[in-house]
Amino acid sequence: MHGTPHIVSDVMTHTVTAVGRRAVFKEIVRMMQDWKVSALPVLEGEGRVVGVVSEADLLPKEEFRDGDRDRYTQLRRLSDLAKAGGVTAEELMTAPALTTRPGSTLAEAARTMARAKVKRLPVVDELGMLEGIVSRSDLLKVFLRDDEDLAEEVRREVVSYLFPPPGSAVRVQVHDGMVKLVGRVRDTSLVPVAARLVRAVEGVVDVDFELEGREGSGRLTRTTVTGIRGLASDAR
Repeated sequence: MHGTPHIVSDVMTHTVTAVGRRAVFKEIVRMMQDWKVSALPVLEGEGRVVGVVSEADLLPKEEFRDGDRDRYTQLRRLSDLAKAGGVTAEELMTAPALTTRPGSTLAEAARTMARAKVKRLPVVDELGMLEGIVSRSDLLKVFLRDDEDLAEEVRREVVSYLFPPPGSAVRVQVHDGMVKLVGRVRDTSLVPVAARLVRAVEGVVDVDFELEGREGSGRLTRTTVTGIRGLASDAR
């Protein structure tokens, strides 16, 4: 699918601010403020990622500044209590680092972020060397694709294969990332397949169908499929 950013390297930021293991607490906070980021990769050697230090790793120092910790808190928050006493990146960081590869798909990176509840991932090569960083906002860049760019890809990658002429005549309409296929098809049973394929096109927000055609049984139907969340068809 020409023009579609499929993988992390298409959208990642190549210039990355990072710290070494010995970076001290105040230096880490200052770098986060200066670069307006919420987390920094921690590197060793020539640039191998060994951890990530985030705002969440720094906050225990303020959270546990005053008052005694009861035994329940001590047992439940051992890791946070340890970080409250940390002063260097090595003592504060979360390790091993949760990372992604340049060749990972955007969907894979999005799932990793969602499951771990993180806002960004260091991008590393096969040796663990830092190549960039990808954030939630980077993954959302695909939704800035032009409507005509999306329409052309849907025509080429979906319609031309599932609904080729002369048996079918399908128009592709796109507005604000929402795709609509309108016209006549040979077999309406292919509509759910088309819905899944259109949904897989990077940048598509939603998909609707208004198609006339025949079911597998040969009965003439008019099929409307609304939304990519549920592929219910209404034949009448």
